[in-house]
Amino acid sequence: MIIYFLRHASAGEHLANPRKDEKRALDKEGIEQCGYVGRALAAMDVQVDSIISSPLKRAMQTASLVGNEMGYEGKLQVEAALRPEATIADFRRLLEKCARQEAIMVVGHNPNLSQFLGTVVCESGCEASLDLKKGAVARVEMRRTSGTLHWCLTPKLLRTLYATAVESSRPKTSLK
Repeated sequence: MIIYFLRHASAGEHLANPRKDEKRALDKEGIEQCGYVGRALAAMDVQVDSIISSPLKRAMQTASLVGNEMGYEGKLQVEAALRPEATIADFRRLLEKCARQEAIMVVGHNPNLSQFLGTVVCESGCEASLDLKKGAVARVEMRRTSGTLHWCLTPKLLRTLYATAVESSRPKTSLK
């Protein structure tokens, strides 16, 4: 199975009230980040069987916006196993439910999404130290209980690549 780990995009400052924080939406930068990530994944012809999101608003918005850019037509699945306080055991149960699928995208939060990623790419059951930035996406190919990290892309990198591609596609004019 291929797993795409996607951390929710920028959503401004953390709110002290947990109930209000769960409803915190993406900010302008976060919406832009989703566009860069989704277009890059579409350009790489990334296809997923399921997009599974934390129930928090910022994660669901990220999943929806990136999924739309990718051309994903399935229904967004919401799972408590991707909430900020979820454990690796919760995440492993989620993976077991998806075992028959070829590719999934999971959308969640740090620190646990980075911990889940670090745990699945470390064969001995340890935890590799990986840090997913807001809006970053990582591709992991799973083999039974562990996986191999193939790449990790940040919105900042994708924005730079996009700007470079746009600049290089502009017609060159010469002054005479």
